[in-house]
Amino acid sequence: MSDQFQNRADTVSAPATRAVAVTPHDSNPLTDAPKALYVGTGGNITMRGVNGTADTLWKNVPGGTVLPFRARYVRATGTSAGDLLALY
Repeated sequence: MSDQFQNRADTVSAPATRAVAVTPHDSNPLTDAPKALYVGTGGNITMRGVNGTADTLWKNVPGGTVLPFRARYVRATGTSAGDLLALY
């Protein structure tokens, strides 16, 4: 496969090149800070950003949404959305 972008810098605004399933947890952070989160099944998401000091509740996020938010934590408590993917 040819990749015409392989020699370009990978920035936060560049398209993601991999996706990893996210399992919400109340105390474990995400392994790496993603560029964004994909929400497969809509609902609420409680998360904290990479530089945040408090959690934020994102209400009624529709399925199929890409949230351009660099989350450090995705909490189990308060999260009803599912099929979440961290985009890197």
